[in-house]
Amino acid sequence: MVAAPEQRPSTTALELIQGSLSAGRIARRSPLIGGLHRVADGSLLGVFAALAVLAGFTLHWQHRWTVAFQRLDATRLLAHRLTESTAVLEQNLLRGTSRPEDLVPTKVVNLVYLEQPATIPAATSPRPDLLQSLEQLTQRRIHPGY
Repeated sequence: MVAAPEQRPSTTALELIQGSLSAGRIARRSPLIGGLHRVADGSLLGVFAALAVLAGFTLHWQHRWTVAFQRLDATRLLAHRLTESTAVLEQNLLRGTSRPEDLVPTKVVNLVYLEQPATIPAATSPRPDLLQSLEQLTQRRIHPGY
């Protein structure tokens, strides 16, 4: 014959779970298992905390990478525009010269840096041939902003 199941007073499922997994009840019966239970709870909380910190760092680093990539992209765009502007200026100068073979391609090695000239006193005027050669160099004024 099969024994009838025990009739317990009406308990909720939460009370049943809380009672069976209670660290205090287990610690009273077996202190070793209670200690392991506390260690497992602590390590689980530590893993969750580490996960939250790593997720925060990941989002922060992803934001920093996005900002750096946007700056790199803007730099590439500006470098491309500078190259195009230089090419347009070179083409303009080549069209205006009678002997384009005398001009050399623009390179950093070929650049000549001039010191700022001293101010010219108002009493003296520049030579007319100098003015004429300057007018030939500046065929037309280039407006800023292409």
